[in-house]
Amino acid sequence: MKRRTVVSMEQALSLSYATLRFVQLGWRVIRLESTPVGTSLPGDPNRYIGDIVADDDRRSYFIAPNVGKEAIALNLKEEKGQELLQRIVRELDVEIFCCNTLPHRYQSLGIDYETLRSVREDIIWAGISAMGPDYPNTPGYDPALQAMVGYMELTGDKDGPPTLSGVPLIDLKAGDEVYANVLLALAEKAETGLGKAIHVSMLQAAASWLITTLPLIDFDCDPTEITRAGNEHRKFIPANAYRTKDGFIYIAIGNDLQWQRLSAASKFQTLRSSQRETNAGRIREAGSIHREMAEATSRHSTDELVREFREAKIPHAPIHTVPQVREMEAVQSKLTSTQAPDGRTIHLTPAAVDLSGTASEYSFAPRYSEHTMSVLKEAGVPASEMGGLETQGIIPR
Repeated sequence: MKRRTVVSMEQALSLSYATLRFVQLGWRVIRLESTPVGTSLPGDPNRYIGDIVADDDRRSYFIAPNVGKEAIALNLKEEKGQELLQRIVRELDVEIFCCNTLPHRYQSLGIDYETLRSVREDIIWAGISAMGPDYPNTPGYDPALQAMVGYMELTGDKDGPPTLSGVPLIDLKAGDEVYANVLLALAEKAETGLGKAIHVSMLQAAASWLITTLPLIDFDCDPTEITRAGNEHRKFIPANAYRTKDGFIYIAIGNDLQWQRLSAASKFQTLRSSQRETNAGRIREAGSIHREMAEATSRHSTDELVREFREAKIPHAPIHTVPQVREMEAVQSKLTSTQAPDGRTIHLTPAAVDLSGTASEYSFAPRYSEHTMSVLKEAGVPASEMGGLETQGIIPR
């Protein structure tokens, strides 16, 4: 696969995650950050979240999505800064430009598709925003969008408050959409020779995942079908988290044959009845089934139940902590890594998919503006001009 060059004006998680996936393909990713404004901390605010890992601007929340990248900083509020960006695009064979700033700022910063297409006609441009360019002033934050798009309404206990997901789902969904659509645009360009503008609306991308709830409105669904259900599945009974003697286990009965196996198991034979042989019948008796299941599982350890369910081919899973997930052989054998400046090995998440020929170890996340000078030099900017660029505030000192 050709090694491509991406310039990404990115901050926070959604776009950083998308471009991490490009890093995992072996591509060159140059993350572009702003120059300091007043006394505020420079660059991506996520640099300063979590524990200090290497420097004050490389803290724990920032590291994982930004390994394997280079970092530059330009003042795009100034014409000279925009000229330097265009020079980088032209001289470094930049095929892909990404950003996740407010759409109303695209033109004033010189990062809009039309401007960059005038520099490279076949450029692929991808932007993430809260609701797309039709809503240019709406900021996009994962928790607020989880609230807006109904995820919080669908998450949590039946009688409890709306609840955030434990994972920033919308940030990651938007990042995956950039990744997928850039690859699609490259495939199209191979046929047509044309570039493309891709606008990812976090709201729209998230709403596309409401496939098991939103369409039910036109089927005159019961309101309970499109609100919080705790850990229960809304359609398959029993599918729920149950307390054991020493923890929790999730049991997921997805068809009548699995129910037959469950109710034939020695620990669950009391659940069997003719009224429960079909899922429709079990839905009518959902409350009593969940109570009886909870009574049965509470008398046994998680390991006992896992052994029995494995033998009976009943879908189940112990509910792991994050450290336990990392110790699973199927995860541990796929972990990627980086090396901190002090020599420590930092274990990272696996790549989403195994691809032949790709690396599993990446360079450490870059310091703010670490590569500004080297990238500008590569773009043909003479060393004699660097001091003047610093004095003018076009690049950081």
